[in-house]
Amino acid sequence: MSNKETLITDFTEGNVFRQLLTFATPLFLSTMLQIVYNMVDMIIVGQKIGKVGLSAVSVGGDLTNFLTFFAMGFANAGQVIISQYIGSGNKKALGRFIGTMFSFLTCVGIVLSIICLTFRTGILEIMHTPPEAFSEAMNYSTICMAGLVFIYGYNMVSAVLRGMGDSIHPFIFVSVAALLNVVLDLLFVMGLGFGSGGAALATVISQAVSFVSCGIFIYRNRHRYEIRVSRREFLHMEPGMLSELLKLGFPMAIKSAAVSFSKLFVNSWINSYGVAVSAFAGIANKINSTSNLISNAFNTAASSMIGQNIGAGRFERVKKVIASVYKITFSVAALLTFLMLVFPKQIYGCFTDDPEVLAIGMTYLPIAVLIFLGSAARSGMNSLINGSGNSKVNFITAILDGIVLRIGLALLFGLAFDMKHMGFWLGDALAGFTPFWLGMLFYISGAWKKGIRKKQAEVS
Repeated sequence: MSNKETLITDFTEGNVFRQLLTFATPLFLSTMLQIVYNMVDMIIVGQKIGKVGLSAVSVGGDLTNFLTFFAMGFANAGQVIISQYIGSGNKKALGRFIGTMFSFLTCVGIVLSIICLTFRTGILEIMHTPPEAFSEAMNYSTICMAGLVFIYGYNMVSAVLRGMGDSIHPFIFVSVAALLNVVLDLLFVMGLGFGSGGAALATVISQAVSFVSCGIFIYRNRHRYEIRVSRREFLHMEPGMLSELLKLGFPMAIKSAAVSFSKLFVNSWINSYGVAVSAFAGIANKINSTSNLISNAFNTAASSMIGQNIGAGRFERVKKVIASVYKITFSVAALLTFLMLVFPKQIYGCFTDDPEVLAIGMTYLPIAVLIFLGSAARSGMNSLINGSGNSKVNFITAILDGIVLRIGLALLFGLAFDMKHMGFWLGDALAGFTPFWLGMLFYISGAWKKGIRKKQAEVS
């Protein structure tokens, strides 16, 4: 098969910096689009049914996001494993591994849907859903729970394409989902008056269309992606391949869930210091998420590139990938730091004009700089940890970053040192460097070079 016919991108040759930038940009835009159409739900529901609807979408959205951590962890693990197969030249295993991942995530999505639908009332009560918004939250959550398999499916097919080095087509399918979501929101919520349930229905349908369309695209182009698999093999889980997926997927899922949980814990303490602090915490989260979006896009892209090059034994290129990640992310961190320090009032003024909230924002500036630097620092090492496929290092990072240090440092500075809300922010910011320090030890040890091709040979 000639290079012109294949849709697989070979990251073991060519200009590393250009490849990284080309691969990561659509990933960043895809994430931005997902955030935009999630905001559309909030805006349209808020305009139509007010704060009750906003509360329902907020509660239901938090629940749905938590349930998708499992899908995202295993999808990211699958992306790395696929990239390693390609790098090691073991393309004959691609189809069987994709079939294993598809069967596993489909089963998990169905089982989780059944469990959540069975206990949905209790789940909403545990989340302290406001009584006046309970009915709307129930409608929203029920529809999202029923459509969980489509969300899992879309994460899976996107991971397959990213593992192949293709970020353009996932961006196209996300764009279709975003546009369809807006149209259906307007139809179901504004036009037909379905309330928050209409917003959930719009989201599930758009995700389903995107998943099915992407799946059909992969099937029709399976030869160009060099996927060789029969229908029987596609609906079959191979024990060896499932074991590799579970070993890497669980730590990645735990890492995402643990970081999210610890941030909820930290924010709950921050909110206890008054309404002004709570109000600024929302602004701080929006600012911090900007640098995280860029960091995560390059981390995801670099993970596939590193996976291919480790699989191919091109270790010098792995170092170039990491260096390229840092050139980009630290440049972005420097730009964000400059803007934050020079134009803080203008930036905060986009959200509020309350003097008390703005005063808190001025004291937060050093924390913001730490957040930007931490986001840049962990991006390169996270890509090495993820791209290496080392489940043990992933698990250690998950526990230390997600729980032990993030919560521990927040409590140390906030309560033990009596720094109050500033201490909680400082602890959270310092914990963000954890993957960097662990990744540096992992990098220096050289352990990331070992065992990859041997594992793949065992499941070939």
